[in-house]
Amino acid sequence: MKRTLLVVGGATETVPGILRAQKMGLHVIVSDMNPLAPGCIAADEYLVSSTYDVEKTVAEAVQYNKNRRSIDGVICIATDVPHTVAHVSNELGLPGISLKTAILATDKLAMKQRFRSDGVPVPWFKSVDSARDLEMCAKSNDFPLIIKPVDSRGARGVLRLIPGFDLYGGFEVARAHSPTGRVIVEHYLEGPQVSTESLVVNGKVFTVGFSDRNYEFLERFAPHVIENGGELPSFLPAYIQDKVKDVVARAIQSLGIKNGVAKGDVVIHNGDVYVIEMAARLSGGYFCTHEIPLNTGIDFVGAAIRTALGEKVNPKELTPTRNQGVAQRYFFPRPGKVISIKGVKEVQARPEVAFCEIRVKPGDIIGPIDSHPARAGVVIATGADREDALSNVKKAVSDIHIITQSQ
Repeated sequence: MKRTLLVVGGATETVPGILRAQKMGLHVIVSDMNPLAPGCIAADEYLVSSTYDVEKTVAEAVQYNKNRRSIDGVICIATDVPHTVAHVSNELGLPGISLKTAILATDKLAMKQRFRSDGVPVPWFKSVDSARDLEMCAKSNDFPLIIKPVDSRGARGVLRLIPGFDLYGGFEVARAHSPTGRVIVEHYLEGPQVSTESLVVNGKVFTVGFSDRNYEFLERFAPHVIENGGELPSFLPAYIQDKVKDVVARAIQSLGIKNGVAKGDVVIHNGDVYVIEMAARLSGGYFCTHEIPLNTGIDFVGAAIRTALGEKVNPKELTPTRNQGVAQRYFFPRPGKVISIKGVKEVQARPEVAFCEIRVKPGDIIGPIDSHPARAGVVIATGADREDALSNVKKAVSDIHIITQSQ
């Protein structure tokens, strides 16, 4: 009988990981509150449970494990629910991170407190309990500042504060996006930002994903902090990349991840590396499923799945076999009703376009861009080098037209 993998979360970006698991000969079940979610449709079976409902997901997994098939591993792909995954793995005695690590990885305040305690460099931060508290922080710290929910994701409620900003309104926006009503403020450090993705094998960290993050629209979407893709390989010099990987490894060790994956967001400020956040999951944005293998030749998702099943991953499998140029960009059409979409098939047919997904259709209403889920689509292009890939992805974006009509 095939071994069975439970994937917690069935959103669109999980589908490539599900297909990879099935190609590995695994029987895949997906848990999601929507039985019509793309992941549920792609999977062999599904369980109906919200990814954030830990108790129900655990109960459904236990029941399935008892009455249907033995579950051999559990994982989340492009879904920030390592706490749910950890509870399932703990209950079923499967490989995975500890419950303590899962809490640290999903609570930005607890995470930063742990990092600071362990000497992992992070921007200055403070928990703020009220708009008045935020105002006092703003008076005693230099702008710009970042305010964010302690326990949300996808850039929801993340605001960049500059002089003259409505601190009271900003606090309420951030708090509204926190399930527990908690808010954190921190210094915004100027400098290049990097997305990393690592696999931990018996305590040894292999950081194989390394992408320069693109914030060219920081002012356009202000005060919201919206990323517009990125590029690989990095433009940073080798010695800076080594510093990033060293700090990332220290952060992962601080969280207590012995075997598993970790996705990091870091910034290089005045030559020093600071950890913004670290997640104990496979990344979203098709970074793990597309960009890393395109850039390095490494089957990163396959290695992560095998780790979740308790299998050994040979470090040689995590050694890059190439360094191909890869670039990613998103679509930001004008707000309004989508009238038509042109050029998609032509762009998708180009050999240098590895992936192109439009997330809206005629009749949909495009609202303000206030979080990453609000982006209307994504394209990933390759090239002989970084600059070639960047040229290809920009041309792809310019040749797709999402026409909207103001409401």
